[in-house]
Parts: sequence; structure tokens; C-alpha cells
Amino acid sequence: MTGNKKEQEQSFNILPHPAKSNNPADLNSEPAEHGGLQSASYNAYNAKGPHIPSHEIQQGLEKPKSREELKAEAEKLNS
Repeated sequence: MTGNKKEQEQSFNILPHPAKSNNPADLNSEPAEHGGLQSASYNAYNAKGPHIPSHEIQQGLEKPKSREELKAEAEKLNS
């Protein structure tokens, strides 16, 4: 072993926290960059109302099955 033991020893320092207040939102300068509820791709606070398809699209959809049809299909799949 060459050298002094103090030179090989690791030292750690405590750094100050970047927060200026107790509000965690203050740490995120731009929430849209990191995603979340206010990101450009998913903005939950500026969402539009429900999508109502046009009459042509509604006519192309299949009719919903009755309870009896759904029960019979479930029994067939579970057997």
C-alpha cells in the first residue's frame, strides 16, 4: 500500500436543497417537459367533452347483446 490512508478515504459533502419553499411544484419549472397532468400530450384540466360519433358511424356499430346472450357466451367461454 502506497500513499496516505487519508488520501484513499472517500469524503461526502451535504449540498443545499434547491427548493425555495415547501411546495413541490416549485421544483418543476415547466411541468409540460416532464409529462404529468399538465403536459401537452395529456392535459387533464383542459379536456374536451365526450366524443359523440356521427350518425353514419353510429349506424355501422353492432347492436348491444342482451343479458341472456352475454350470459350464454360467458358460459360457453368458461366451459
